[in-house]
Amino acid sequence: MSAFLDKMRRRAGRYLDVRPADVRPARGVLSLSFDDIPASAWTEAGPILAQHGIKATYYVCGGLSGGRNLDLPQFEVEHLQALHEAGHEVGCHTYEHVSTLTLSPAELDASLARNAAWVAERLDGYQMQTFAYPFGDCALGSKAVIDKRFLCGRGVRDGINTGRSDRNLLQAIGLESRRLPGYDLGALVAETASSKGWLIAYGHDVSDAPTPYGCRPEDIDRLIRLAKAADLEVQPVAAAWGMATLQQSI
Repeated sequence: MSAFLDKMRRRAGRYLDVRPADVRPARGVLSLSFDDIPASAWTEAGPILAQHGIKATYYVCGGLSGGRNLDLPQFEVEHLQALHEAGHEVGCHTYEHVSTLTLSPAELDASLARNAAWVAERLDGYQMQTFAYPFGDCALGSKAVIDKRFLCGRGVRDGINTGRSDRNLLQAIGLESRRLPGYDLGALVAETASSKGWLIAYGHDVSDAPTPYGCRPEDIDRLIRLAKAADLEVQPVAAAWGMATLQQSI
């Protein structure tokens, strides 16, 4: 029964309390993002991004710093500071890496505040502007909390953002070994270019033998090369939001 109720709550979060945004960039846009920040998302992906001159968005949970998740080492504070200094965006992923289905709006807001304070203390007052839902779980009551604090929120439902989109639950594709075989990346990039849409890709760990939630270095390299060949803009999520909606960052 609990699994059924959670499924219904996810559907409610997807279809109700939509705050629409008109996503119409001047040309197609790609954003690369990494959730949780396993250490390899920086140590392995960072050099690839630097090679291509690309900036990404790293969605951080302060509570994961220096620990392990899915039996993988997570980021150290030094990694977070290095990626920030390299010009990458740091986004919010809750402090504890917890599903919003398990939190009341007040509890979610407290987690976001704790994460904001944790990041600001370590990144000289940095303020996060975008959010990604842990596990892609968006409870209906969470959307108003996200709307109050961030430019936009990102889920994990497959798709390209174009035209009328939910600013608090943007679509994305998974740079994950469990999902990649089901995608035609070339076709997705071509559609993003032709529709002048916004394609967001998210991943986790990066290695030659990734978890089901991670990808290989060559997967990142290939997507960037496809995007450049299609003349897509490649920007972090906050910058892409401004381009796609003609709005300025907070």
